[in-house]
Parts: sequence; C-alpha cells; structure tokens
Amino acid sequence: MDGRDEIEGLIALMARLPGLGPRSARRAVLHLLRKRVQVMAPLAAAMGAVAEHARDCPVCGNISTGEICAICADPDRATGEICVVEDIADLWAMERGHAFKGRYHVLGGVLSALDAVGPEELGIPRLIDRIRAEDIREVILALNATVEGQTTAHYIAEALEPTGVRITTLAQGVPIGGELDYLDDGTISAALRARRSL
Repeated sequence: MDGRDEIEGLIALMARLPGLGPRSARRAVLHLLRKRVQVMAPLAAAMGAVAEHARDCPVCGNISTGEICAICADPDRATGEICVVEDIADLWAMERGHAFKGRYHVLGGVLSALDAVGPEELGIPRLIDRIRAEDIREVILALNATVEGQTTAHYIAEALEPTGVRITTLAQGVPIGGELDYLDDGTISAALRARRSL
C-alpha cells in the first residue's frame, strides 16, 4: 500500500465517525497531517491506550479504563440514588450538567420486541440486585421521551415496585430559553400536564 492509499484509508475510517462525512474527514486528516508531531502522534498513542484498556464497568455499565469506573469508585457518589439511562452518551450528558451526584445504571438500549431486546439484555435483573445491595432509596428513570423509552421506564417501574424504592422520572416540557412557537406539540402537551403553581 503506497502512502496515498494509506491517507485515503485514514480518511475513509474518519468518515465513519458520527458527525463526519467525507469532506469533514478529509479536512480533519489534513489538519492531523500538518500537525503530526503536536496532534497526530499523541492522538494515535492515546487512541491505542484506550483501545487496549477500555472496558465496560461491571457495576454500572459505563466505559472505563479501570476495574470499575470513577463514578462507581467514588464513595461520595454513594448517595442512595441511581439514575437509569439508556446509553453511555446519556450518562455523559447528565454528568455535563453537574447536577446529579449519585450513581448510574446504563441499560445499553431499550426494550424492543422487534430487535429481540428484553429485560435480560438490558440488565434489569442486575439493576434490581444493585438496589438491594447498595441500599438505594431512589431510582431516577432518565430515559428518552420516545415510545420505546417510556415503555422501558414503565416496565422498570413495575419491576421495582416490590423493592419499595422511590421511583421518579425527569421532568419534561419547555426547555429554559425555549420559545413556544418553536416547540413540537408533544413537548407543549407534556409541559402543560407537568404544570405547577408559582
């Protein structure tokens, strides 16, 4: 394989990344090539290390390079609250807000009969075991407001009912800074149903 083929192969691989098409990948690779020492070499080393050491946290399902993830290892996060999310991207989004100080449980998807995804595939029995073992008082269901997400939330709520744990969901409705004219009908309906006194 000559040098040009190797560069085209790198562009093709970069184009597979979310948010990058062929043109964006070409620009990114060109930038990396111009900054081989400062950017490309350290990036390649970091990617190699993560590829070798990354693993799913056996406790919550987050991704980590340690035995368990930093959130599960942090004793200050043992607040008696678990936030259930659909995937790791949702966990990272919650962490960006710095509002939740408890622990997480990553389902890795939602219930789907068409895709043969049932409770076992989502680790729901493992969630129930965690609730008992970690003395959990509240489970926050932070699942997407899709039909599948809400079906999964309903299933989990029913499955957890015998544990006596408090089950809550995220509020849904008008986002901060949102204008009614730009919101979809479902968001407006959810906001109206979740209205509260001032």
